[in-house]
Amino acid sequence: MRDENLIKERRGRISQKFGKIMNCLCSGDLVRVDQMVPSSESLANKDYSDQKLDIGNIEEAESSLRENGCLNYEVEARALLGRYEYQKGNIEAALHVFEGIDIAAVSPKMKVTLARTGETRKRRSQNFATPPMSLHAVSLLLEAIFLKAKSLQDLGRYKEAAQSCKVILDVVESSLPAGLPEKFGADCKLQETLSKAVELLPELCKLADSPLEAILSYRRALLQQWNLHTETTAKIQKDFAIFLLYSGGETNPPNLRSQMDSSFVPTNNTEEAILLFVVLLKKVSLRRIEWDPSILDHLSYALSISDGLWALANQVEELLPGIIDRKERYYTLALCYYGQGDFLSALNLLRKLLSSSEDPDYTPALLMASKICMESCNCVEEGTSFARRAIGTLHGMQDRCDQTLGVANFLLGVSLSAYSKLALTDSERVSRQSEALAVLETAGKMTRMSDPNIVYHLGLENALQRKLEPALHYAKCLLKLEGGSNLKGWMLLARILSGQKRFVDAEAIIDVALDQTGKWDQGGLLRTKAKLQIAQGHFKEAIQTYTQLLAILQVQSSFGSGKKLLKVCKLSH
Repeated sequence: MRDENLIKERRGRISQKFGKIMNCLCSGDLVRVDQMVPSSESLANKDYSDQKLDIGNIEEAESSLRENGCLNYEVEARALLGRYEYQKGNIEAALHVFEGIDIAAVSPKMKVTLARTGETRKRRSQNFATPPMSLHAVSLLLEAIFLKAKSLQDLGRYKEAAQSCKVILDVVESSLPAGLPEKFGADCKLQETLSKAVELLPELCKLADSPLEAILSYRRALLQQWNLHTETTAKIQKDFAIFLLYSGGETNPPNLRSQMDSSFVPTNNTEEAILLFVVLLKKVSLRRIEWDPSILDHLSYALSISDGLWALANQVEELLPGIIDRKERYYTLALCYYGQGDFLSALNLLRKLLSSSEDPDYTPALLMASKICMESCNCVEEGTSFARRAIGTLHGMQDRCDQTLGVANFLLGVSLSAYSKLALTDSERVSRQSEALAVLETAGKMTRMSDPNIVYHLGLENALQRKLEPALHYAKCLLKLEGGSNLKGWMLLARILSGQKRFVDAEAIIDVALDQTGKWDQGGLLRTKAKLQIAQGHFKEAIQTYTQLLAILQVQSSFGSGKKLLKVCKLSH
């Protein structure tokens, strides 16, 4: 009962205020509207909690009401009162007032006013009939519709809010299909209201769980001429690209050929997101917007999952000096070249970055350089040097991460193991092997044996040094850690058992792995099984195993030839 009484009391106060506004505007008395209804200075530039009076806006509204007769008084008075309630934080009261505005009835007048005003701006020499409303009145009503959408949003009624916001765009777009003239409605805040509505609509669609509507709203915001500020357009482009990249759904590609002369039309969400991020980078290069590092981060992810690292490298190289740090430029380019298989170019960039004139202690670059060298027999010694420098740098950090330090020790261990094979004397080989095993064990402790790659190399290094019991322990740990999902773990365990002359057990492990593996990936397992059978003197079984292996190889070979033939046929057409 108490809530109902409060609602009745509030509605009574609203009706009283509404009556005062109507009496004031219709009578021509000297009582000022702004004595009863305060208004914000600007919808876009002031917070809605601001209670300062904007006498200019009220005077404009009052003037427009008196000029156009009593026919429009009610809706415009409701617009003023609704804004007043919204600014006071009375969201439900404001919505109650806004819902009393018959949008369907007043929309045709707003459209005619906008159309005629737009034509007048274009052809000042011609005379046009007086529009049914002033531009100030249209601005006031569009603001009311926008505040209604905001009220609905605050109350969690997102679908209704989106529909209300869409009305603003529909009215303006149908009135001015060619777009807004320059500085159109700037003097009466119409442009600010429109910009806010264009930016808000996609967000409301997302909140309403309507991803397709959100995408269409984003495209509408970017393809229609709304006279948005450059910063606003850039924000919409970035938000749209992020939504396309991470929303998880696929939609029909945009019809860009009808909108712009472009040789590239995206075919899916990821390509459309990449196109938007590239546009943003161009704007950064032209100094139209401020540099935003997250643009490059999102673009890097998008291109990496699309096998477009060369394209990413080109985008980074085109950025003007000073936009991103030299260190970040070198490191990003090195990642791109490495991802595309150009290890030498990546390593040369890292060498330049890690020189004394740049940043010799940059840990990510040191770790990456060590990894590249580790994978190349020609520079494994240099790889050990990079890894030692990374370990020294990490030890000097107060807030170092043990996980990262474990990775550095892992890289040093694998590099030393490879480097030991190039030793000229037995003493050098044994020394490097001993250090390799020691740092690998350190890496395992620092990562708490949670990294399968480190556990695998611990087992492998112990096996290479004929320490088969520890090797067997690590191989079993690897299978448990990976759940038997990696063939390398099965192969390592089988070879360690073979080294212990436990051929039957090793063959049994291979059979288990074969049962869990698709035919296409069984080649290495079948080779190992055949060798185990030969070691046991089971030559007939070995021949049968090799026959199975040959069949798989023939299928793979014919499939590869088929793909080449298909490619040739496509090229011939």
